[in-house]
Amino acid sequence: MIADLKKTSEQKMLKSIESLKADLGKVRTGRAHTGLLDHVQVEYYGSMVPIAQVANVTLIDARTIGVQPWEKPMIAKVEKAIRDSDLGLNPATQGDMVRVPMPALTEERRKDLIKVVRQEAENARVAIRNLRRDANNQLKDAVKDKTISEDDDRRSQEDVQKLTDRYVAEVDKLLAEKEKELLQV
Repeated sequence: MIADLKKTSEQKMLKSIESLKADLGKVRTGRAHTGLLDHVQVEYYGSMVPIAQVANVTLIDARTIGVQPWEKPMIAKVEKAIRDSDLGLNPATQGDMVRVPMPALTEERRKDLIKVVRQEAENARVAIRNLRRDANNQLKDAVKDKTISEDDDRRSQEDVQKLTDRYVAEVDKLLAEKEKELLQV
């Protein structure tokens, strides 16, 4: 029972880390990366689909993303979808390719993005601490039901705390990396 509890807590904490990585990946730095357009939806024959399902998304250079739709009529729709997204990008059509230049970040915008990143990290820490609390509550209930001893409870709580510390440290490491990336000019 204790092993299962630790395993499920660790899996959930790992999911919190993965979620944080995904959220941090959406925060735009000065450099271009294709993952930036992952959540952009394009209208394709009446339904909304991710841009990657209607076009090749590639990096042209460090500050430019190239989007090459597979069908000619999709060029205007892809350009409009990127322009209308909340990313603040201004794509330009060049032949059969849509070029998406990444504007340089201002100092003020960098500071705003760092605030956003710190908030995401704090949300991940809170989620991990909530998982620790849930695990500890389950252990206390097991002691009340006399399914585990108090010594097992104490040892298990220490193990859960070590897990929590490890994943909170991982959150801090991811945050530091993203802040460093944002501050690079």
